[in-house]
Amino acid sequence: MKINRINGINFKTIMTNKTVLKGLEKISEHGTSFAAITSLGMSLVVRPLAIFATPNVERENKEYASVSSISSGLVKFGMVEAVALPIENAVKRIDNNPAKYLKKETISLLAPSVGKITDAKAYRFGTQIIKLGAGTLSAVPKSLLTISLIPVIMDNLLHRKKQAINVESENDENNLKTVFAGKDKKVPFTGVAGEKLSGGIAKILDNSYFQKFVKKFQNDEKNVAKHMTAATDILLTSSNAILIKNNKRIKENRKNPLIWNYVISTAATLGGGYFVDKIIKNKTQKFVDKFAKLNKSDPKLAKYIEGINILRPAIIFAGIYYGLLPVISTYLAEKIDKKL
Repeated sequence: MKINRINGINFKTIMTNKTVLKGLEKISEHGTSFAAITSLGMSLVVRPLAIFATPNVERENKEYASVSSISSGLVKFGMVEAVALPIENAVKRIDNNPAKYLKKETISLLAPSVGKITDAKAYRFGTQIIKLGAGTLSAVPKSLLTISLIPVIMDNLLHRKKQAINVESENDENNLKTVFAGKDKKVPFTGVAGEKLSGGIAKILDNSYFQKFVKKFQNDEKNVAKHMTAATDILLTSSNAILIKNNKRIKENRKNPLIWNYVISTAATLGGGYFVDKIIKNKTQKFVDKFAKLNKSDPKLAKYIEGINILRPAIIFAGIYYGLLPVISTYLAEKIDKKL
């Protein structure tokens, strides 16, 4: 298990570096936000570049696929931040003062014989589900806004000739203006509102059925981020396909290639992501064991490891979905559409 030095890089120094540890702690506390920021950067730059680099594909299909990526990234960031940040902050309040929010029985059940509640595997698993679940819960509204924004960007960013404005297009743009205008206003999830949100999350943790689920699957903590991401992607793709079909402002001859692009991307990302993750899982575990050994005296070790478990699938899925896959999915989507 010698991971001290590879190609001149001192991994022991990196794994105990205060900045690295602080970063892992922040990822642990803001897992959904971290995923959203990563996705935003990749969807605005990397994925569109990969799509336009795809050979033998009609330019307008490339444009729709690229605009879809930009739209998805913007909406995902706005929606997830609006939902995720308040939830993550509410969980942090419970972390810092569990006796204030949780029943004594809950603390005893989820965190028996540990110093801090955040060191308890069952509690960490339960709160991670709640935090990452914010992305899943916002999937359908995000899909609605994403597909509504596509023709708006096509008309304005790409200077497409605007069609006659109808009721649907006016509603689309008005809804989007309302949503994105709201991003400038601070969401009142501090003070009394924040306390109420923390109290609501505490009730979930106090729920006996939720506790049974958490206790039963707590040893699957390392895979929870990966499974939550997969569930969200499947829900998003299904919703996107339905909304694209029913959107009158997207050209009919461009709908099927766009839908196929979503379907191929999601299927390949999930399949490829799980395959790659499975290959490196053992090596990752060795890294985590070495990391834990080097930082065994740090009281925040559990937070760091949770951060690693969130970081690993985020990097794998983002690399496949935004870098390699767009070229393949854009090419295949058009070919499938022409053959059907």
